[in-house]
Amino acid sequence: MTITSTTMDSQKNQEIIARIKYLMKEMGVRQVRFAERIGVDTSNLSKYLNGHMPLSDSFLNRLVVNLGVSKEWLLDGTDLPFGKTPVRLDGPQQGSTAEAGTPVYDVDATAGLSSGRSDLFDSGNIVGWVNLPNMSPNCRIVRVSGDSMSPVIMDGDFIAVRELSNSNQIFWGQIYVIQLDDFRLVKYVRRHTDPNMVVLRSENPNYDDMDVLRADIHQMWLVQHILHVNSRL
Repeated sequence: MTITSTTMDSQKNQEIIARIKYLMKEMGVRQVRFAERIGVDTSNLSKYLNGHMPLSDSFLNRLVVNLGVSKEWLLDGTDLPFGKTPVRLDGPQQGSTAEAGTPVYDVDATAGLSSGRSDLFDSGNIVGWVNLPNMSPNCRIVRVSGDSMSPVIMDGDFIAVRELSNSNQIFWGQIYVIQLDDFRLVKYVRRHTDPNMVVLRSENPNYDDMDVLRADIHQMWLVQHILHVNSRL
C-alpha cells in the first residue's frame, strides 16, 4: 500500500498526522528526539506535523522501518500500531520490579462473553514481566480466552493494552478491551449511526455485532500488541 509523494486528501492527511502524534505520545518523546529516531530533519518533521509539507511515501516508510510501525495502521488506521508480535511465551519472564519490563496480569480479557467487573490491574494479579521493543511503558499485558477474535487473536494469546484517558477519543476500527456492567469483551470498535452508541464487532463471523450505548462502557483499553503464544515444546 503506497501513497503518492505529492499530495493526498486533506482529511486523510490530518488523520495520519494524528496517528504520528499518537506515536510520539506513546513513546514519550518530543519532536527533536522523534526526528532523530526516524532520521529526518527536525524542521521538516515540524512542517509535516503542522500540515505545511505534504506527507510522502518516503517519509512514512521511515516510520515503518525505524519504528517498526504498521504501514496499514499509519495510512488507514487498520491493523495495530505495531502489528502482531510472533513471540514465544513459555511463561511470562519473571522479575521483581517494574524495571524488568511490562507487567503481565493473571486475568482474562475475554474474546467472547465473560461476567464480572473485577479490577483488571490489581497489583496482586501480577505474575511476571515481559521485555519487548517498541512497547509503551503504559502498557499492561493480559491473557485472552475465547474465539470471537480468531484468527487475529487466538484463545490463549496475550495482548498488551493501554487504558484510554479520554473515552471520547476513539480510534475507530481498532481493537479494544471493553468493560461493561456484566461483561468484559475484546472487540473492534466501529462507528454507529447513533453518536451515542458504538458497534462492537468480532473477527469471527460466527459472532454477531453488538450495539452498545457509550454511556454503558465503564472502561476501554486499546490493544496495542498481540503476543502469540507458542506452547509447542
